[in-house]
Amino acid sequence: MKEERPAVLFHEVQPLRQWHSRVVLAVPPSALLFIAMRQIAFHRPWAHPPVSNGDLIFLSILLVAVYIRLITVRLVTDLRAAELRIGLRGLWRLRRVPLATIHCARAVRYDPVSDYGGYGVRSGAHGIGFIAYGNRGVQLELIDGSHLLVGSQRPDELAAIILQSRDAVSSYPRKA
Repeated sequence: MKEERPAVLFHEVQPLRQWHSRVVLAVPPSALLFIAMRQIAFHRPWAHPPVSNGDLIFLSILLVAVYIRLITVRLVTDLRAAELRIGLRGLWRLRRVPLATIHCARAVRYDPVSDYGGYGVRSGAHGIGFIAYGNRGVQLELIDGSHLLVGSQRPDELAAIILQSRDAVSSYPRKA
């Protein structure tokens, strides 16, 4: 018999939208494609002794695949009945935060670069941040005193649902 999965109360998917990162990440595969075309199509070998055509094709395909993987990473936020799940799908493992461990949640504005050092999963003076783009999110203060920022384009809605769900979870009688 299949176990039922808890319903998703909030779901948000955010792409990483920094165009400059995409340009910088495109340099290695573009350079290798240029080198491969130069050697294979125009018979101008690269390096001495030259790299084999098969190796160049393999490395070109590998770098293009890595590039595509990196530019398709998404920040996914799911709120379920008992936990908040945050992760960079395709790159980083999922972070699960039980709602019972959340002391407070509030919508905030922040500067990704000065507060957290950039985009992605970052650790800074303000705690750990999961940031895709923009400057809005939900600041979570956990019972142990640590802080966690979840970047969101709907921070007011997410904070309200987290607090409602946390209160609903804490009102249930606890198991001994």
